[in-house]
Amino acid sequence: MAEPTDAAVGNSTAASASASPDSSAPSPSALPSASRSPSPVPVTGPDQKLVTMTITGGFAGVHQEVVLRGDGTVRASHKGESVVRRTSTAQFTELRTLLGDPALADVSDFAISMGSADMFQYTLRFNGRTVTTDRSAEQPALDRLIDALSEFLPDR
Repeated sequence: MAEPTDAAVGNSTAASASASPDSSAPSPSALPSASRSPSPVPVTGPDQKLVTMTITGGFAGVHQEVVLRGDGTVRASHKGESVVRRTSTAQFTELRTLLGDPALADVSDFAISMGSADMFQYTLRFNGRTVTTDRSAEQPALDRLIDALSEFLPDR
């Protein structure tokens, strides 16, 4: 007996869903954020700040900042020096997609381990939120965003 293909399974599922709507099935917005796929956040203008990440702390008293703007530029500052670079189209789309990850809605606004000393603190401002973390808790969506933005920091 032949195994059904993904296309066949998808079509029969879609057909049965449209033939008999199930009012008990959750709407896409009611699904857990991890099950929805990310899409790039919209850009409203070139001066829009899509995300600002500030890194502070550590033994040496670090203070760094990365700002992604709606025109695809990234301003990174470290030790009083500021560098502005333009992202590639692929980088800009990736960063906007990371910002649009529905799993970010589940990230706590404050996740700092009080038992740890000299850890870096990351404060991110995006989508009307401010999130502060020291990365001591596993938060994959936030960690991916921090890692991608950190790529734009000047050499330390």
